[in-house]
Amino acid sequence: MVNVAKLAVDECVTIDRRRLEGLVSELGEATAAEVIGAALEQMALALSRTLGAVMRGDLAAVARDADRLSRLAWQLGLVSLATVAIDVGRCAEFRDTSALGATSARLRRIGNQSLTRIWDNPSKG
Repeated sequence: MVNVAKLAVDECVTIDRRRLEGLVSELGEATAAEVIGAALEQMALALSRTLGAVMRGDLAAVARDADRLSRLAWQLGLVSLATVAIDVGRCAEFRDTSALGATSARLRRIGNQSLTRIWDNPSKG
């Protein structure tokens, strides 16, 4: 008889609230909300494109889209998301498909958590 253990994966996301607060201070609340909303939409698109490229095995697109995602995430202070996106891009650049599978799964988890957390409650980041 084989015992199968189900492992719960709980990712902790890091958000630099000072960066978000800085955007609000610099742009004003209304404009910052528009900019953050637009950036979140672009990040969601970049996340989707990156993960789609992983599924297709298009390593050049993975590297390109992960780079775009990491830059957008850094701008909003989504530290965990930016870091994992960089890792995914590096795996694609080095053609390390085993590591790419693991890091892209982590990217999906961190990406979904980060975007949901910032979208639902940007002030608490």
